[in-house]
Amino acid sequence: MNFLAHIYLSGNDNNITIGNFIADGIRGKDYKKYPKAIQAGILLHRQIDTFTDAHKTVRQSTKRLHENYGHYSGVIVDILYDHFLAKNWKHYSNVPLENYVNHFYDTLENNFKILPQRIQKMMPYMIADNWLLSYASIEGITKVLEGMNRRTKNRSQMNLAINELQEFYNEFEDEFTRFFKELIQFSEEKLIEIQNNL
Repeated sequence: MNFLAHIYLSGNDNNITIGNFIADGIRGKDYKKYPKAIQAGILLHRQIDTFTDAHKTVRQSTKRLHENYGHYSGVIVDILYDHFLAKNWKHYSNVPLENYVNHFYDTLENNFKILPQRIQKMMPYMIADNWLLSYASIEGITKVLEGMNRRTKNRSQMNLAINELQEFYNEFEDEFTRFFKELIQFSEEKLIEIQNNL
């Protein structure tokens, strides 16, 4: 899953949210250097990724992209799923998306010193361009895919995946909705388990 889903699945604890958000930059057992709640977020992130990568519904989505984008298909699906979460946000939260993401940006700024360097460098761009809110529109997702393509020096051609999104929009949305319902339940149960074991 991509940024917005990981943040959402963290629940209401800001430290768990930070851990979940920074987890890709934390290798191996380095997570143990952080406070317990941040550790829980990092471990939750890893469990979410494992569950997502193995899920048959997600694989349906990635299979649709595999011929054109190869191993980048999973990354693209993560981004597309964040689009559907943002677009359908009111089904998942009573807090308006704009308020929710602003609270998250404030949380990052308040905890800037403990963020890994890579996140510290990325954060100003994320906030200035309001990535999380932009996911709700096709235009916003187009910009995200263009940015990802630039980072691969145009090798991935990920920017072109907006065509598949538009062609198979209903299929992707249906797959996201079915999968995310399961992922919410999995994440809630897994977080309790992680917290009990820390």
